[in-house]
Amino acid sequence: MLTLIKNGEVYAPHYLGKKDILLVDSKIGFVRESIEQPDNFVPITVIDATDKIVVPGFIDAHVHIIGGGGEGGFKTRTPELMLSDLTTAGITTVVGLLGTDGTTRRMESLLAKANGLEEEGVTCFIHSGSYQLPVRTITDKIEEDLIFIDKIIGVGEIAIADHRSSEPTVDEIAKIAAAARNGGILAGKAGLVEIHVGDGSDKLALLEEVVEKTNIPISHFHPTHINRNEELFMAGIEYAKNGGYVDLTTSSVPQFFEEGEVKCSEGLKQMLDAGVPLENITFSSDGQGSLPTFNKNGELIGLQVGKVSSLYKETRDAVINEGISLETALQVITLNPANVLKLSYKGRIEEGTDADIVLLDKETLDIDTVIAKGKVMVENKVPIVKGTFE
Repeated sequence: MLTLIKNGEVYAPHYLGKKDILLVDSKIGFVRESIEQPDNFVPITVIDATDKIVVPGFIDAHVHIIGGGGEGGFKTRTPELMLSDLTTAGITTVVGLLGTDGTTRRMESLLAKANGLEEEGVTCFIHSGSYQLPVRTITDKIEEDLIFIDKIIGVGEIAIADHRSSEPTVDEIAKIAAAARNGGILAGKAGLVEIHVGDGSDKLALLEEVVEKTNIPISHFHPTHINRNEELFMAGIEYAKNGGYVDLTTSSVPQFFEEGEVKCSEGLKQMLDAGVPLENITFSSDGQGSLPTFNKNGELIGLQVGKVSSLYKETRDAVINEGISLETALQVITLNPANVLKLSYKGRIEEGTDADIVLLDKETLDIDTVIAKGKVMVENKVPIVKGTFE
C-alpha cells in the first residue's frame, strides 16, 4: 500500500519546509523535496496537503484505556477508551496503565484492551502496576513482565505524595526502579517508572532521595501531574533542571485552575523561561482517568473524566496563546515522549520510522487528517475508521 502526501509544510517535529512524503505500507519510505506519482503499475493514494502542516502522530504516554477512578464507589468507575477518541485527537501511539484501582481493574484486562486497540489500528503499550504496592504484574515479577510481554514497556503509575498511595519508602521505590531498569535492559525497552505525584507536601522528595542514595539515574523516573499545584510545579522545575523528566497533565477542569493548578500551555512557557531543557518536558492527557476533588479531610466531593483530546488542545494553546513556536510545542507530544519511552521509530517524520502522520490546517492548526501505521483513520476531521463497538 502506497500513500503519497504532497505539497505539505513538514514539521518532523523540527521544521523541514515543504516536502513530499511517500508512505510504504506502515512505514515512511521517502521524504523528498518532490516525489512524482509513479506510473499506474501500482495502486497509490495521493493526499494533497496544500495549505496543510504535516506533523508526526501524537504520543499520549498516560491513558487509562480500560477506565479508571472509583474513588466514589463502583458507580464512579470511568468508561473504557474508544478508538476514535484517540484518532480524532491526533494520537497514534498510546500507553495504557492502571491507577487508583488495581483490584477490580486488572493487568490481564489492560493487556487485552491494548491488543484490541492495536487490532483497530493504533499503536498501544502498557505499564505494569497501579497506585499501590506490591506492584500488580502478569507474571508475578516486574522483570519477567518486561522481558516476556512485548507490550509492557515500564512500571506505573506508582503513587507518591498522595493519600491514596501505599506510602512507599525509599527502599521500595528503589527496588521497583532497579527491577524495571534491569528488565528494560534485558528486553531492550525503556523500563521506565511512571510516578503519580499527588498533593502531599513531600512532593518529589522521595524520588530525589532515591537518586541521591542509589545508583538509579534520575532519568529512569517519569513523574506526572507536575502542574497540579504551584508548589509542586516549582519543585518540578528544579527536578527537571537537575536532569529529571517532568510530565504535565493536560486534562483538567476550571475548579482545578481556581485551586492553583498550572495550565499546561502556560506551564510549558514558564518552564522554558526558567531554563528547563525542552527535551525534559512531556505532556500526557490522563485520559479516561477520574479527576476527583477532595475536601481537606480527604473526602470525595466531585469527579469528572479526563479527555485525550486535551493533549493537542494544550499544545495548540501553547502556540496560539503563549507564543511558543509550533516546532517547540510539538516536541512535548511527539519526539520527547518517544525518546523517554525509547521508541526510536515513533514521534518523528524520518525515512524508516512508522507512518504515523497528522495533517493540520495551516490557518487554524485544527486537526484535519490522521494516519496511523500508514492507514488513514480521520479524513476532513471525520473518523473514517471506527472501533468495533462504535
